[in-house]
This record gives sequence, structure tokens and C-alpha cells, in this order.
Amino acid sequence: MIMDDSQRRCPRLGSMVTFGYCRACESDQRPCFKVLDCWWEQFDVVDYFRRRLSPEDFARLACPPPPNKVASLLDLIRQAQERCKG
Repeated sequence: MIMDDSQRRCPRLGSMVTFGYCRACESDQRPCFKVLDCWWEQFDVVDYFRRRLSPEDFARLACPPPPNKVASLLDLIRQAQERCKG
């Protein structure tokens, strides 16, 4: 069973992150849009989220719209600033 403190390298951030981070890293505490791509080799991440999200939320996670590069960069900058403050 996967635990929130299980780690892997994040392709977005370029550093190690926990599954707990990926599970709720977006500004509204939603999972990262890449969580299914990143964690599928570790455990059945699709089943994990299918059991925990509404059908609508799971559909958004499984088929996200293409990311806006500028918005993604601004979000990453904001997250880094928050980490530096805390």
C-alpha cells in the first residue's frame, strides 16, 4: 500500500516529492495533473483516485486540458515562495 510519505522524482519540479504532496499540491488541494503518469509504476494510482474522487473530478484528473505554460510557471513560483516563507 502506498503511503503519503512515499517518494519519487517530480518531473515538474525536478526534485523528490512525496505522494502526499502530489495528492494535493494544486492551489485548491486537488491532485497534480500528472499524478497518474508519475505514480502508476508504484501502485494502482487510478484505482486509488477512482475510489476517492467524484466521477467528475476523476474524469478531470484522467483527461486534463492541456496546461497553460505561463499559468503553470506562475503557480510553481507561488508554491516556491510559500515554501520559502514557511
